[in-house]
Amino acid sequence: MDGSPRLLDELRSLPDLDRLIAAIGARNMTPGWIKREKPILWHEMRSEFVPAHWRYAEAKAAMQAAGRLIGTDLAERRNFVMRNPIPGNDMATLRTLVCAYQSIMPGEKARSHRHAPHALRVILESKGSYSTVQGEKTPMESGDIVLTPGWHWHGHGHDGSEQAYWFDGLDVPLTHLLEPMFYEEHPEGWEKVDTVTEKSPMRFAWADTLGALEQARADNAGHFGATIELPAPTMPTITLKVHKWPTGWKNRAYRHVANTVYVVMQGSGTSRIGDANFDWRFGDTIAAPAWLRIEHQASADTVMFSMSDENMMKWAHYYRIEALA
Repeated sequence: MDGSPRLLDELRSLPDLDRLIAAIGARNMTPGWIKREKPILWHEMRSEFVPAHWRYAEAKAAMQAAGRLIGTDLAERRNFVMRNPIPGNDMATLRTLVCAYQSIMPGEKARSHRHAPHALRVILESKGSYSTVQGEKTPMESGDIVLTPGWHWHGHGHDGSEQAYWFDGLDVPLTHLLEPMFYEEHPEGWEKVDTVTEKSPMRFAWADTLGALEQARADNAGHFGATIELPAPTMPTITLKVHKWPTGWKNRAYRHVANTVYVVMQGSGTSRIGDANFDWRFGDTIAAPAWLRIEHQASADTVMFSMSDENMMKWAHYYRIEALA
């Protein structure tokens, strides 16, 4: 019997270290002093993810093809997931975040569902599409940012005449890591609409965002430029910001402990993430793993959306930021 006096005496009297290691290994324990392929602790953060760039023009062309080739009966969400190009990864954009480009055709309705992960949409091109979250129907027009917090019923549809396109961002990889994944389809297929409104905590309209940016000030360190943070208290794992960078603006290089995804809402420019250099324009997505060098330069007046796990890192007392030469 495990824990019997005889077995305990045998453990106490093991004659050498190899036999001790084998004995505790049989009990699913390992010595803390041995060398491991992946150490328990190391000197400085290093992400397994790499900088990456996805071109909206290419994704849009592919979504146009998908609009012809597959309907919502086979693809409830007609989207393309942005997979970070590291070995063994088939979904995550960064360690805690996943992103996708999504499209809907005129006259379509995507069925309602809910899931534990928090989600958001940056509407790139749309006139006449809408979102329904917890029974509240709001527009999804170009430039809008729409929230779908975890375990909120949500679906969307399109009453306009042209194919609509947007960016999706979720914390699915974080949910996988922590394991509280839950998912449920709406029992009636489509959630009943209780309220129709243009003003909602779930929608940041493009005009309102531009107005807020006019009042925004740049950070004193010169890292981020004029920035607003969008309030999303029901989605504490995702930090939402919008930055305004005038033509010629260049930031002071930095690195910080936050996995960050950028979406170009307006303008063009270049970014250096780690050792990678990216030229970007409207609709493009850039992934910046935590603790890599970040430099941006705007070649035209730019509005840049960013989503990250910054506030979660701050809550956990992990966050740090460092200016770079």
